[in-house]
Amino acid sequence: MVTNNGRLSRKNALRIVGIAAVLLLALILIRSLAGSRLKLSDPEGRVQYLADLGWEVDPATEEHKTVLIPQELEGVMSDYNALQLDQGFDLAKHLGESCEQYTYTVTNYAESTKPVYVTLYIQGNRVIAGDIHSNALDGFMRGLYDNEPSDNA
Repeated sequence: MVTNNGRLSRKNALRIVGIAAVLLLALILIRSLAGSRLKLSDPEGRVQYLADLGWEVDPATEEHKTVLIPQELEGVMSDYNALQLDQGFDLAKHLGESCEQYTYTVTNYAESTKPVYVTLYIQGNRVIAGDIHSNALDGFMRGLYDNEPSDNA
């Protein structure tokens, strides 16, 4: 793997990059399959989906509405889709379509003393977008998969 001068050969460097890419794709596939085996039309399935990602939520706080994805992703929606693209979702594939929006209070987000929420956007039995956020003045928004939840609720 290492040449005589102590450097990686180009061939071996490409192998390492290829292996890393395959592992990343496998992780994305596993995460997407986690949602497909659960019945996301049921509250229990959504709560389990979030638990599989490490998020604990209070099911009693569920808020639901049907939303329409705009015809164009401009401004804030374009920024939101950039967050979704980082997670393997893409709202551009769903322009003009409706979906179900479910929001819950997260109970294991240690970094915030203010309420933190998770929102899932679901079509059929697929999550098409989602985020963790705080509505506080100094709030934030991050992806579903960026979690570092604490053990204490």
